[in-house]
Amino acid sequence: MSRADRSLPEGGTAWRKAAFVALPAVAAVAAMAIAMGEGVLASSFAVSGSAFQVSSHHLSSKGLAAFVDVARTGDGRGHAGALLGIGDATLKDICQSARIDTPLGAVVFKLSAGGSGNPVEVRNLVLDAEDLTGDAEFGTVEIGRDAGTLDRVPGIRGEPGAFGLQAGSVSVTGVRSHAWSATGGDFRLKGLRLGVSLDGPACF
Repeated sequence: MSRADRSLPEGGTAWRKAAFVALPAVAAVAAMAIAMGEGVLASSFAVSGSAFQVSSHHLSSKGLAAFVDVARTGDGRGHAGALLGIGDATLKDICQSARIDTPLGAVVFKLSAGGSGNPVEVRNLVLDAEDLTGDAEFGTVEIGRDAGTLDRVPGIRGEPGAFGLQAGSVSVTGVRSHAWSATGGDFRLKGLRLGVSLDGPACF
């Protein structure tokens, strides 16, 4: 037994071991954030087997396009959800959290940004979500439009004949969502804070 292990009280946690176990998850998400910022991450990739939480005090965007989509894990399993394409957007107090099971217990990875009057700026944000709640206002909304003809957000179109929705502008307060993936062509995280904790608090 090492000196560090002997110094732990009964029932304590080996934080060095916890950090070692969580390191791959931290590295993967950090790499994703860098790829988002450089605009090199495609919106079509195999998702993990569990959804993560996304919240924001306020989201506003010049455009919105949405249609039903299926996110697939690496083993081919599908998860139905809504693919939301958001144009030039700003988000205040954004939070993303994921609960990851490890041999030491449930580890919560948490990323937050956009507080203290420094909102996050996003271009062409694509969110594959299973739900989204909040108080919303839409401008020039079109519900039931052919998903193959959506044109409010560049590159966001569904299959011809499928159900689609779009709006010229959107403002949502108290955003809460469970999502399978999130990508962005230009993702500027101001005041980024990243943390990993054993059984720590999630976004909501």
